[in-house]
Amino acid sequence: MYWANFLHFYQPAEQQPDVLEAIVNQSYRPLIEGIKKRKRVNLTLNISGALLELLDKYGYKDLIDGLRELSGEGRIEFTSSAKYHALLPFLNEDEIVRQIKINDETNKFFLGDSYKPRGFFPPEMAYSETCLPAGRNLPAIISSLGFKWIILDEIADDGFVGRVDYKKIHKIAGSDLLVFFRERRLSNLIMSAIVRSRETLFEAMKEDILSGRYLVTAMDAETFGHHRPGLEKMLFDIFDASEFELIKISDIPDHYREIKEISPVKSTWASSRNDIEENTQFLSWSDPENIIHQWQWKFTELVLREVHAMNKNHPRYDLVRKKTDLSLSSDHFWWASAKPWWSLEMIEVGAYRLLDTTRHIPDVSKEILEEARDYYEKIITTAFNWQRTGKIRQMMKEQKSILRIPFKDRTIGCGGAEEGVYWAFIDMMKRLEREAATNREYEKAILWRDAVYKLENKLDVYDSINAIDLLRVEIPHKEVEETIEKYKDKYRQIRGGQPEQRGDLILKNKFMNGQKRENIKIGQEVEIVLKEDQKTGKLTQGIVSEILTSSSFHPRGIKVRLEDGRVGRVQNIA
Repeated sequence: MYWANFLHFYQPAEQQPDVLEAIVNQSYRPLIEGIKKRKRVNLTLNISGALLELLDKYGYKDLIDGLRELSGEGRIEFTSSAKYHALLPFLNEDEIVRQIKINDETNKFFLGDSYKPRGFFPPEMAYSETCLPAGRNLPAIISSLGFKWIILDEIADDGFVGRVDYKKIHKIAGSDLLVFFRERRLSNLIMSAIVRSRETLFEAMKEDILSGRYLVTAMDAETFGHHRPGLEKMLFDIFDASEFELIKISDIPDHYREIKEISPVKSTWASSRNDIEENTQFLSWSDPENIIHQWQWKFTELVLREVHAMNKNHPRYDLVRKKTDLSLSSDHFWWASAKPWWSLEMIEVGAYRLLDTTRHIPDVSKEILEEARDYYEKIITTAFNWQRTGKIRQMMKEQKSILRIPFKDRTIGCGGAEEGVYWAFIDMMKRLEREAATNREYEKAILWRDAVYKLENKLDVYDSINAIDLLRVEIPHKEVEETIEKYKDKYRQIRGGQPEQRGDLILKNKFMNGQKRENIKIGQEVEIVLKEDQKTGKLTQGIVSEILTSSSFHPRGIKVRLEDGRVGRVQNIA
C-alpha cells in the first residue's frame, strides 16, 4: 500500500514569541529530528513563508536548515500556498497570484534550491471555481503558475465523504491540474489520538492494506506534540511500519495510471454534507448573519480598492502592499465567527491591520480615513459588547441548522426504530469508557466520556472527529451492527404494542411530514416558520413555489419558498 503523508506548518505572522517557542519545542523540532532519523520517510510538506520569517526572526534557524537538508536528500517535497493564509475564493485573480508569488519568493529565499513545489495547498483546503469576483477560475490560475496538482478534502469530490476511488488519478475537468484528495476518516482518527499505536492503526486500516489503493492523509503539523502531547510517536510508528511504502504526493502518478475527470465542489477540509447542501461552506469566514464578518469584508474591500488605485512607483507603495498582504490573513475572520471560534484579541489585530494600512496610503482622502476608522470602531465595539453581554456564549451554545445536524436529531428526531440507533451507540460508548478506565487508559476513557456528553447535548456538530466512526474502530463492525439491530428491535416492539404508543407515533409522523422532502410538493399548502419567527414558533401559511433543501431529510423542516416569496422551514403539510 502506498501512503502519502501531508503536514501543514502554519502560524499567524504576528504569533506571540512564547507561543511560538512552545510549538517549536513541542512539535516542530521533534518532528524534524524524527524524520531525519528515519531514512525511508517520504513526506509532502507545506510551510508558509510567514512562518519561515517567524522562525528566522526568533532564532530557529536549525529548523530551516533541517528542512532544507531533508529536501536536498529528496525525502520531503514542499508545496506552495498563500503566504499569509488568505482564503483564496474571496480574492480576485491578481490578489491570489500575489499571495502565491510572495510566498514562493520567501520560501525560495530561506530554503534555496530545495524549494521546488509541484503541488499547491489552498489554505483550509478552501476551493471554489465560481465565486471568484473576476478573472480565471482557481484551477486555471494554479496551473498557469506551473503547479501540477492541488490537494483538497475528499468531500470536494462530489459533496460526499467515502466515495473517492483511490485507485485512480483525478484531474479537474477543463484543465491539466490533478487533484489529490485527503482521506478524512483516517486523518481524523490519527488526529483524535484514537489511533495512536501500531495495533490500533492496523485495526483501522485492515480493509485497506491489501486493497491495492493509495492513501493520502493530511493534518496540521502542530497536532503532533503541541495539540496532542506524545502523538508524534504515533507518526513515527507510521514511518517505521514496513507494511506501507511511504511516498510523496507527487509520486502517486508513477504508480497509478487511470485518470478520471471530475469537477470538485465548493468546500473546505471541515465542510459537511449539510454545509454543501445549504451552501454554507465558508460560514466560519463569511456568515451572512454575522455583522462583524460583513464589516470585516467591507473594510477589506475598501483597503484593496484604495491600494489598487495607488501609483506603483510611489516610494511608499512596497510598504503599503506588504501591510495589505498581511491584512488578508483569514485568521481574524475565523476568530470572529463565534461558531464556536472567538478571540477578541485576534479580531482587533485584523481590524487594526486594515486601519494601519489605510493610514499609510499616500494622499488618502479624509473621507476614506473616516470610513476606515468607522469600520474599525464598529468591529471592535460590537465584538466587545458581544463578549461583555454574553452574546458570544449564547451563540456558541446555539446549534443552528445551517451548520450541521446533531446525531441525536438524526436518530431520536426521526422517531420509531431510529431511536434505538441512538441508544445503541450511547450504550457502546459507555462500555468503551468503562473498559478504558479498567485498563487505566484514562485519556481514552475521557474521550469516550466526552463523546457521550456531546451526543447527549447535541454538541457533536462542531467536532472534526466523528465519534461514530471512531467507535467502529474500537468495536468490530459485525458487533456494532448486531447491537444496533438489538436496540432497533426493542423500539419496533414498543411502537407496535400499546395503543397509546401507536398514537404517539402518529403525532411524531405528523410533525415529521415537514422534515421529509418526499412529502413536500410544488403547489402544496404548508405551514412554515420564518427565520425571524424561529424563537416564537409562529407559523405562516402559504403555497410552495420552490423546494430549497436538496437533502431528503432535515430535522428542523425542509426549507421552501412560498409563492409570495417568503422563505422558511416546513412544519406542517395541509
